[in-house]
Amino acid sequence: MLALGAALPLAFGGALTASAQGGQLPRGAAAVDGARQLAADKEPGTWMSAGRTYDEQRYSPLTGVNKANVKGLGLAWYGDIDSERGQEATPVVVDGVLYVTTAWSMVKAFDAKTGERLWEYDPKVDRATGQIACCDVVNRGVAAWKGKIYLGALDGRLIALDGKTGKVAWSVQTTDPKEPYTITQVPRVVKGMVIIGNAGAEYTCRGYVSAYDAATGKLKWRFYTVPAKPGDPTNTPLLEKAAKTWTGEWWKFGGGATAWDTILFDPKTNLVYFGTGNGLSWSQEIRSPGGGDNLFVSSIIAVNADTGKYVWHYQEVPGDEWDYDNTNPLMTADLKIGGVARHVLMQAPKTGFFYVWDAKTGKLLSAEKFAPANWATKIDLKTGRPVENPAVRYTDTKAAVVQPAPLGAHNWHPMSFSPRTGLVYIPVTENTTGFASAKPEGFKLGDRVYNTGTVSFSDEITKLYAQPGAPPRGNIKSYLQAWDPVAQKEVWRAPDTDYGPHGTMVTASDLVFSGDWSGRFSAYDARTGAKLWSAPTQANVVAAPSTYTIDGEQYVAILVGARGLPPGQVRTSALSANNSRILVFKLGARSSLPTAAVQSADAAPRTLNPPLLTGTNEQVIDGQGAYGRICAGCHGAGGVADKSIPDLRYSPVLKSLAEWNEIVLGGSRKFNGMVSFKSTLAEGQSEAIFHYIVSQANKDKAAAEAAAKGGGGR
Repeated sequence: MLALGAALPLAFGGALTASAQGGQLPRGAAAVDGARQLAADKEPGTWMSAGRTYDEQRYSPLTGVNKANVKGLGLAWYGDIDSERGQEATPVVVDGVLYVTTAWSMVKAFDAKTGERLWEYDPKVDRATGQIACCDVVNRGVAAWKGKIYLGALDGRLIALDGKTGKVAWSVQTTDPKEPYTITQVPRVVKGMVIIGNAGAEYTCRGYVSAYDAATGKLKWRFYTVPAKPGDPTNTPLLEKAAKTWTGEWWKFGGGATAWDTILFDPKTNLVYFGTGNGLSWSQEIRSPGGGDNLFVSSIIAVNADTGKYVWHYQEVPGDEWDYDNTNPLMTADLKIGGVARHVLMQAPKTGFFYVWDAKTGKLLSAEKFAPANWATKIDLKTGRPVENPAVRYTDTKAAVVQPAPLGAHNWHPMSFSPRTGLVYIPVTENTTGFASAKPEGFKLGDRVYNTGTVSFSDEITKLYAQPGAPPRGNIKSYLQAWDPVAQKEVWRAPDTDYGPHGTMVTASDLVFSGDWSGRFSAYDARTGAKLWSAPTQANVVAAPSTYTIDGEQYVAILVGARGLPPGQVRTSALSANNSRILVFKLGARSSLPTAAVQSADAAPRTLNPPLLTGTNEQVIDGQGAYGRICAGCHGAGGVADKSIPDLRYSPVLKSLAEWNEIVLGGSRKFNGMVSFKSTLAEGQSEAIFHYIVSQANKDKAAAEAAAKGGGGR
């Protein structure tokens, strides 16, 4: 057992691991190259990239842990993580070392067998960057190549570290620091180039993907995903053509379409595929008032791996205005479809449709719903376009209810594919939301704030949800789903007790491993969905696991920790309020997690006890709008935190406007990630948000008291 506290000395002497080429490699060599990555199945005990192989199927050939003995899995070692934000990385294990990233773009290196901490690296990202990280200060992992470990940092840096020591080999700024770009994705190394995208399509950013020389950090090529202002030198002939699918002055908003997660290299076609995100603003009425497809928003793009030149694209959501990113995981596979062997590209995106394309040409082969969706009835295979439901288009005078909601039927959480079962294992979420556009004439572009141009709460939206046959509002349910990509149908599902998505991995022993939001890490029968084993994590789990062998023993590793804690779980970590840890299991191990509660010094009371509302109605209304634009992403819509940090309605800070302003404007808690918003908020808006939260807390207190007396409530 190991906790990440004081620094430990480096210890690299003596340990050797075998490579696919038969040589002995020193611990920490990180000696991955193209040949070794292509031969990954000859080293089944190594997990040398986030998706294990170039096809990113997250399938392991290992069978040491199987259906007959999986109940014997126990905790071999664990390491406490010194960050209490979301933990989304898949552990990479190569040459005896387990590498994992944590929130705030920190890297930890452990001895994969013993859990000894070998080194750690903190890029010291300015905590103010958290202000522009739309969905937490997370990171999804590293890449290994020829002795180096590559990290995409939240502040837009691409950093190469020495695999043995964690020392910086080189660092390059991939984004304009003056613009609200961030990076949370895993870099991919392809033919000696590190490929990386970025995020920021809720702010004022224009998407692009870049390739850097893995040895030097020199830029090799760059592909922009949407056109800039007419006449801009970055507008290639392709982007000039794409500009014809836009109207208005979209470039003033940035355009969006950031490639913030999936990047996939296919050596069979020599193509690099990546997905793009939403347009900016979300509201098409604002960004492109005359409509149009708005290329290449919400698309899959294939480029030549050597040059970055365009080869083909497929736009899943023409003119998207529901935040239907197509940045969700891609994978390639060889399937027999209609009796014909096909090399395909597959994705289960936010939209709720499972897509299968010819990997070389981009021809759509099939697309069917894997989850409920009302935005389109089907995908027309002749045109490749969705048959859209006109009722879900919205304006400033017409609201709509849409399913899935912006977080989607499947988001970034890794899915996996087993060539043995022929099934894809998808973490599915069912959810809905309401949309209306802000008034275009009154919309003002903000600096380093959400510029979605949408409204999610209004009387009209409430009325739509009240209509007969309307779906439930918000999060409905989640489950692990086994999907047949050839027959395009569900084979089985394993429902979650508590709502929340979680990444998956599958092995050759027909076991699917995945965590959940109930504080468990489980193994399922890949053919039937029966749960065969489960262990406590004491934390919510969103990341995907990996597996490896050391000295002939199979290990299974999972990084745990997300927003909040599972129901009924107490804090047991001295380093993180959400019990963030790396957990590693093997057969016959008998270690255990601590059970004693650790009291947080700033734990908020869980009794609603707000002061009386002293603000005016105008302040509350102004505060509601400002809160929705700036605060809701972390603290929850409508002032209600959903397993988040912290629920402001319960905060003792509501007793003091001066203390509130010290936090919101003065940045007194910036080292906890709550940076100053002085440059973002207009004069008086901090106080307006304060009064809005006080108002919400009083309403909910009154509702709780009425319910306790049997009188109902809001």
